[in-house]
Amino acid sequence: MTGLIAGSPWGRRVIAGFLTWLVPFLAAVPLYGRDGAPLLDIALFKSLMIVIASLTAAVIMVWYFSRATQPYTREAVITGAVWLAMNWALDLIVLVGLLGMAPGAYAAEIGLRYLIIPAMVIPAGIIADRAVERAGD
Repeated sequence: MTGLIAGSPWGRRVIAGFLTWLVPFLAAVPLYGRDGAPLLDIALFKSLMIVIASLTAAVIMVWYFSRATQPYTREAVITGAVWLAMNWALDLIVLVGLLGMAPGAYAAEIGLRYLIIPAMVIPAGIIADRAVERAGD
């Protein structure tokens, strides 16, 4: 059953979307103290999280799009929107729901940063489509 899920485009998309959230989340856990405050300077913590999340997304994009089909731009728009929605939903469940972060603080401090996902994924799809067009000329 897992092979069927991971083998389908939607299955791979959902697994990849979950990983774009899980890897940075797991990386952040040891950087927090028992009191719920980061163990590092907050600016350094946020910078590290942006780098970790961006590298994670880049690696996952390579894995995901290596099996994607044309048109890549359409695939990228769908995938970027799904990954964005998944990351927001998972954060709302965990950070707002379970850990009690205020929704406004979440949106300003974390949620807005997830827009980097479609900002990275969609141009990659456009570039792939243009490369295919050039190869066909």
